[in-house]
Amino acid sequence: MAGMSPLFRRKPTQPPEHSENHLVTLIRKPGCHLCDDAQLVVEKVCADLGVPWEEKDITEDRGLHDQYWEQIPVVLVDGRQHTFWRVNEERLRKVLTDQYK
Repeated sequence: MAGMSPLFRRKPTQPPEHSENHLVTLIRKPGCHLCDDAQLVVEKVCADLGVPWEEKDITEDRGLHDQYWEQIPVVLVDGRQHTFWRVNEERLRKVLTDQYK
């Protein structure tokens, strides 16, 4: 579709092993220690499973700021909110491996 944004046309950077076409998004802000902790979990789980992830800075996107400011860090899986503040490694791993079985 010509009108789709590049985000929706994005191809995974690695072939997924357990989950097809998943994308994890970490919404964070600079200088946030909870965001740093969340990023470590997201990086580990996504690397283990071969799932692509992206980072978005809430200070650079007014829509994200308005929606998630009081919850950051926020983790989205396939564009839907998975969790906020603290990321549980086992829970993230489970949603990425079990959701579409």
